[in-house]
Amino acid sequence: MGALTRDQGSPFRIADWQPDVTQLLDEHHLAAWSREPRRRLHFAASLSQFLESQRDTEVCTFYGRHITDLESFCYQLERAIPGAPLERRIDGPSGVTALLRQRQTFGLRPPARYRYYIWHDADVLLKHDENLFARLLDSLMGVSAESEYASDDLLLIHRAVLVGGPLLDVYAENPNGQLRSWYDDGHKDRFWEVVTGIESPPTRRYQIDLLDQR
Repeated sequence: MGALTRDQGSPFRIADWQPDVTQLLDEHHLAAWSREPRRRLHFAASLSQFLESQRDTEVCTFYGRHITDLESFCYQLERAIPGAPLERRIDGPSGVTALLRQRQTFGLRPPARYRYYIWHDADVLLKHDENLFARLLDSLMGVSAESEYASDDLLLIHRAVLVGGPLLDVYAENPNGQLRSWYDDGHKDRFWEVVTGIESPPTRRYQIDLLDQR
C-alpha cells in the first residue's frame, strides 16, 4: 500500500494511500475512523482533494460538526447538489432522496460518472439523533444501490465516506445499523431491498490509524 515515506505535514507514515482507498470505493461505502482528530481531518480532506482530481467525478462534502438535525443536513445537501427546492423531509418528490437522485449536465461537458459524499465528523449526528442518522444513511445507500441495480438512467456511481471517531466504528459493527442493513420501517419487506434486490448495503469499516503503521 503506497510508499513508506511520510509526506510533509501528513500524520501518516504511508504516502500515496489515496488510490488504494479509492479502489475500495469501487464496491463499498466506507466508515473510516480514528481516535485522533488530526488524522480524521487529514484523511477526509486529502481523500476529497484526490477524488476531485479524477475525471467524471463529483465530490459532495458534508461538515458534520454542524449537522445535528434534518434542517442542518438539508442546508448542506442543497448547497452540494443543484436541484429543485429541498423540503425538510427524507421521502417525497422534493425530499432528500429525490435530490440525491438528481444529476446535472453542463453544456458539452459529459455527465459525471461518480459522486462521492465525504461526511466529516459523521458521528456528531449519530450522537444527537441515531434514528435520523440511520434514515439518512439508508437514503444515501439506497439511492446508490438503485442507481446501479434498478435504474435505466445513465449510470452514476454513488459512494459515501463517513469519517468519525470510535463511536462510528461501533455503529458500523452493529448488524442492525444502517451500515449493515436496510432501515426497518415496520413493513415486512424493507424498501430498498425490494427496490434493488440487494440484501444489505455494501460497506466496509476502515481504521485510519493503519496508515501510520510501523
